[in-house]
Amino acid sequence: MIPGVTVHPSAIVDSGAQLGDGCRVWHFAHISAGARIGGHCSFGQGVYVGDDVLIGDRVKIQNNVSVYDAVTLEDDVFCGPSVVFTNVFNPRAAVVRKAEYRRTLVQRGATLGANCTIVCGTTVGEYAFVGAGAVLSRDVPAYALVVGVPARRIGWMSRHGERLALPASPLNDGDGDVEAACPATGERYRLRGDSLTLLD
Repeated sequence: MIPGVTVHPSAIVDSGAQLGDGCRVWHFAHISAGARIGGHCSFGQGVYVGDDVLIGDRVKIQNNVSVYDAVTLEDDVFCGPSVVFTNVFNPRAAVVRKAEYRRTLVQRGATLGANCTIVCGTTVGEYAFVGAGAVLSRDVPAYALVVGVPARRIGWMSRHGERLALPASPLNDGDGDVEAACPATGERYRLRGDSLTLLD
């Protein structure tokens, strides 16, 4: 038992795994020995967390997600059911490529929708939103909303998870800035070129 951590009797937490206070590990989950996990995280049914994995605070990982070695999830990341991570770009059963793992970084507050696939070596920017079923093979800017196969940007999201009334395409140099407010919180954002920033 780890003080302050709830572990279902069917779950496995290997000796040496570091879990912060308030974590919950549910049915048939497996946390490997080298995993480093912050506080108040939730691991749903059938979740696997590898050895070389770093997870921040308040991360929610829903059922049937495997977080393999070389993946980092920063604070407040949400992983929907059956999200897929990879760590080898060109796997072959007969070729050992553990030395070739490509690191994946999911930054603070990002959402990964159900059944999306994150190809290794990519960075998902803070508060970005990857739609359900998308296949992501390139970096995603902060606050971007991406969907489809392959994933493409169709808009921008607020920190609260609301779509902003902004153009999806990058602005040209002569277009000036465009601003929009989150419909839920009123927080204001500015789009300049291909970058969105929070003003408030």
